[in-house]
Amino acid sequence: MSLSQLSRRPSRQALFVVLSLVLGLAFPSAARAQAAKADPLPSWNDGPVKQAIVGFVSRVTTEGGPDFLPVEERVAVFDNDGTLWQEKPAVQGAFLVERVRALADKDPSLRKKQPYKAVLEGNVDALMEGGEKGLMELFAATHANMTQEQFQADVREFLETARHPKLGVPYTQLAYLPMLELLQYLRNNGFQTWISSGGGIDFMRVFSEQVYGIAPQQVIGSSLAEKYEKRGGKDVLWREPRVDHVNDKEGKPVGNDLHIGRSPVFVAGNVRSGGDIAMLGASRQRRGPSFQLLIHHDDAAREFAYEEKDGASLRAAKEGGWTVVSMRDDWKTVFSGTP
Repeated sequence: MSLSQLSRRPSRQALFVVLSLVLGLAFPSAARAQAAKADPLPSWNDGPVKQAIVGFVSRVTTEGGPDFLPVEERVAVFDNDGTLWQEKPAVQGAFLVERVRALADKDPSLRKKQPYKAVLEGNVDALMEGGEKGLMELFAATHANMTQEQFQADVREFLETARHPKLGVPYTQLAYLPMLELLQYLRNNGFQTWISSGGGIDFMRVFSEQVYGIAPQQVIGSSLAEKYEKRGGKDVLWREPRVDHVNDKEGKPVGNDLHIGRSPVFVAGNVRSGGDIAMLGASRQRRGPSFQLLIHHDDAAREFAYEEKDGASLRAAKEGGWTVVSMRDDWKTVFSGTP
């Protein structure tokens, strides 16, 4: 089934993909020169990865050089979950579970009713047995059949109160400090910084500016359909229980093209599900210089260590000449907060 077909109707496959995803301008030259005096990436260990990043940025910002890029072409795109902040658990997945718990507190009968029972018990098999109808009901209850304003308020409340189950701190403190430094370093050198994630576009837009310094209009993600209509005597944006776009795997280059309109020159993703391979590979195909960064989660002591069963992302990195970040070896510090 093609992505366009998934986008046209709320198929079980599209809903499962989205459920899986949620459950897992330029500075003046004087300012850039001043920023360059200090180490722009202090939380990165000196080594080949850091040198590769700094070398690339230097080449594309050196006027008269063979790889120089004008400011308007300096577009950097980052995955979110597992690339900019932790994804164990996926934060939007934790939000979905929290919303189901809140619904069950108001109506205890839901604890014995599927698909709510399956979510509360963490029973994925039972959840999928409910098929499209069950998934639609779950999404309608937690993400749709409400105004955009109400959904954003629910997300804000969750982020203000929720804590990571293992690390015990707000999720917003679990952004990766080295990646925050990289975002700022790129912006200091005239890059636009964007997010392109399989997570919900409206979920990420609530916190992207506060946590990453990335404006909501520069966030790309999976989305539900919306309608602008009158409800209760008020004109509102109404969230429908229908998948509009799945921004994962081959859907990421599509989403990037729709929202950005030009090929990114710097793209970052991470090892987990192979969801970033297409986006990184697409940037490699552009004419002119490009840089692909792949985060490898190999630090069980400070974060979490996990691989892909088929090794697809690391294999693609080797074949494509991408730069692979070892969290264990390349980062002095992991989180922006203090777990």
